[in-house]
Amino acid sequence: MSPYITDAAAWQESWDRQQEAYLPDREHRFEVMLDAVDAVRDTAPPRLLDLAGGTGTISLRALRRFPDAEVTLVDLDPALLALAAASLGDRATVVTADLGQPDWPATLPHQRYDAVLTATALHWLPAERLAALYAEIRDLLRPGGLLVNADHMPEDTLPELTGRLLARARERRAARHAAGAALSWSQWWDQAAQDPTLRPLVRQRHAIYPSGHSPEWNPPVSWHLGALSDAGFSEVGTLWRGGPDAAVVAVR
Repeated sequence: MSPYITDAAAWQESWDRQQEAYLPDREHRFEVMLDAVDAVRDTAPPRLLDLAGGTGTISLRALRRFPDAEVTLVDLDPALLALAAASLGDRATVVTADLGQPDWPATLPHQRYDAVLTATALHWLPAERLAALYAEIRDLLRPGGLLVNADHMPEDTLPELTGRLLARARERRAARHAAGAALSWSQWWDQAAQDPTLRPLVRQRHAIYPSGHSPEWNPPVSWHLGALSDAGFSEVGTLWRGGPDAAVVAVR
């Protein structure tokens, strides 16, 4: 049973502000992802899988857009899962699973989904595991269903410009942190560790990730498109781009 979190809305707001310091166009990428879901859904409520869904950011926005959607959220982090469960209540199924292991689909309540959505979450998987995960996701989609993965995916033909964009983003983020407009990633987790309800879950998180997630691995968008094609998707492409970030889409 998930712990009772009375201030889940405040934690969600704090999480959103912290994330937006790193991703100023965060809401736009979510809107584009949900537009793609709307384009392929039929008359029935969509069945959505929020992969590595954290606090429920995508799930909450999907339910706002599609109130009757069947939503499943998967993550491994106990603190973020607790916040997701508190925020989503009975509107979604929240599942604990390790995407680093190939048996993770066995934890799901359904074996077919209209769309799998994930954002800024899979860069901690090594190349061979992410390529395998793409194939596992394909098997979970109905024909015509889609995967959208939004993450740090630089354009490999623009190395100099990408470096300049990243430097500019770091300067703006540093200014926001210095002004106290948003917490940094480490500050947010330090604050969570002080909360009586979240404290034991943060300790569990440290046990799962004793040195944090694996080092971030951010291949260019071309790598993702190649891996998705190799996984057997019928259509693959870039759905959205914002500077060094992109959302790739793949249709079964």
